[in-house]
Amino acid sequence: MRLLFAGTPEVALPSLKALIAHPAHEVVGVLTRPDAASGRGRSLRPSPVAELAREHDIPVFAPAKPSDPDFAAAAAELEIDVCPVVAYGALLREPALSLPRYGWVNLHFSLLPAWRGAAPVQHALLHGDDYTGASTFLIGPGLDDGPVFGVLTEKIRSRDTSGDLLGRLAEAGAGLLVATMDGIADGSLFPVPQPADGASLAPKLSAADARIRFDLPAVAVDRRIRACTPAPGAWTDFRGDRLKLGPVICGDGSTELPPGVLQVSKKSVLVGTATVPVELGQVQPPGKTSMAASDWARGARLTTGDSVG
Repeated sequence: MRLLFAGTPEVALPSLKALIAHPAHEVVGVLTRPDAASGRGRSLRPSPVAELAREHDIPVFAPAKPSDPDFAAAAAELEIDVCPVVAYGALLREPALSLPRYGWVNLHFSLLPAWRGAAPVQHALLHGDDYTGASTFLIGPGLDDGPVFGVLTEKIRSRDTSGDLLGRLAEAGAGLLVATMDGIADGSLFPVPQPADGASLAPKLSAADARIRFDLPAVAVDRRIRACTPAPGAWTDFRGDRLKLGPVICGDGSTELPPGVLQVSKKSVLVGTATVPVELGQVQPPGKTSMAASDWARGARLTTGDSVG
């Protein structure tokens, strides 16, 4: 089949690579978000998907909106069969939805109808799910509510961050997306409507959502930090500045500390929560690189009784 691949960040690369390598399909174009400022110099750079496409001499389209008439006219000339989508980052509306013969097929990183929206992996971690997965579905006008072609499941590990889990789902999901393209091509696969019950929403997490409150139970602190790692990045207040936080380890209950109060030793920094203390891992003070919490404590001259949050 002739494919127009839509995607933007690195998480979309395994799928694009798999489709480029597939002998039965031809990626005739790539749709991605416009160049964005990045790095210390804030210079404009193409998306990871655009860079990979250009390495393979695949035409790249980066309109401000996929409804752009110039993009629609150019895409129509490509005689597209299917548009596979992985983390494209913009809403698809008509006339774009009508461009491919068999529609737009999205690889979504949840077990639909659970966690429809922009941050399914983060919300699965935030809410303590034991399992998540990936689904391929036919995109329509609604939010991730189209009929499903296929699914895969993935167990959430106790120390997974959203980056860890998303990385595994991106690799496994590439195989699911290729299998979906194969099934559409040979006529063996048809989408099934999502169940009416069990739908939940996963809106994008903001910097405000990533603020860690230590007056919550340790398990809630742990989940929020892992859900927000690496993005948008967990943080807490310390001496009027933001202190970025990496994953923590929940204590065994042998130590008691009031919420937000520190216990400092040569090898560790504990923070009290509403239940048991948590041990800080990596932290990043303003203007500095990430470091072990014990190194930060020495540099900041912390003592037991100081507090964060």
